[in-house]
Amino acid sequence: MTVLVVGATGATGKLLVEQLLSRGQHVRVIVRSRDRLPEAVKGHPGITIAEASLSDLTSEELQQHVLGCDSVASCLGHNLTLQGIFGHPRRLVTDTVRRLCQAVERTKPENRVRFVLMNTAGNQNRDLDEPATFANQCVVGLLRFAVPPHADNEQASDVLRQEIGKNSPSLSWVVVRPDSLVDQAEVTPYELHPSPTRDPIFNAGTTSRINVAHFMAELIMDRAVWGKWVGQMPVIYNCEAQ
Repeated sequence: MTVLVVGATGATGKLLVEQLLSRGQHVRVIVRSRDRLPEAVKGHPGITIAEASLSDLTSEELQQHVLGCDSVASCLGHNLTLQGIFGHPRRLVTDTVRRLCQAVERTKPENRVRFVLMNTAGNQNRDLDEPATFANQCVVGLLRFAVPPHADNEQASDVLRQEIGKNSPSLSWVVVRPDSLVDQAEVTPYELHPSPTRDPIFNAGTTSRINVAHFMAELIMDRAVWGKWVGQMPVIYNCEAQ
């Protein structure tokens, strides 16, 4: 199996690449600088590294990167700096997801390519009637207009929900929604839900990045896990210690 990972130098993307390589998968990554990858990843025989800016790649070049891939995973996000949050490109994730999907469709794959998008529990699945308090709606509305990365997350998932849909002959997808991200050294028990069970603004849960990477790898490799969540936006939380 060949998997293209974008956002591979990010905190979660690195862990996803390591998860896939440890399971014997061939991984392609597109990174600005290979020096930002862990040494064990850079030297692994199962990885192919392309040094480039995603936004600078032509449609034809992007098509070559997805050609022959069974899955595409995006762990892209905005840097938590003033430039990263308020600078350009403001629709980094949305534009990349759309261009990757278009590139896959142009290759006319024999089998549907799996697309796994890392997102956030603060983004509602508008295919479902997910309840939200009035206070939550007010804060999310403010974030939507004042903090560009939130709107980017919403619109990126909408590319898959609305533009690709659930009946595309070329692509099937899952949007993974972690809550407040934390760092942990090892995979721990986690739980999955179709919708948030906590208010992501006023009663947020926690999700370790390594658990997100583990679940994304499971989606990519395990047919049963994929079949359970395909076309959905599962929310992932760390299991609370008893």
